[in-house]
Amino acid sequence: MVEWTDDERQMINAIFDNLDYDEIGRKSLCRCLIVYPWTQRYFGSYGNLYSAQTIMGNPLIAKHGTKILHGLDRALKNMDDIKNTYTELSELHSEKLHVDPDNFRLLADCMTVC
Repeated sequence: MVEWTDDERQMINAIFDNLDYDEIGRKSLCRCLIVYPWTQRYFGSYGNLYSAQTIMGNPLIAKHGTKILHGLDRALKNMDDIKNTYTELSELHSEKLHVDPDNFRLLADCMTVC
């Protein structure tokens, strides 16, 4: 378990306080799907993802990107118990959706760029 200092907690919260969840969430997920096209396989029900333009204009992708960032709010509120906080979500993505765990690292890299 990570032991957060008060300064670390304040810095992390300050970053998220200043995020535009709709913009950064959309841009991050779009970038991930465009730069790493194999990640698109998990979004087959989201319609046309055949080009960068269609991905960037897809409202379902934008909505899910925002949802991902808001999912990180759960970690902010439970910084001392992140593992248990995400148990259910982890099981969904690993056991039901079979998402490759490396894709989360790719998405995190895309968030950093955005």
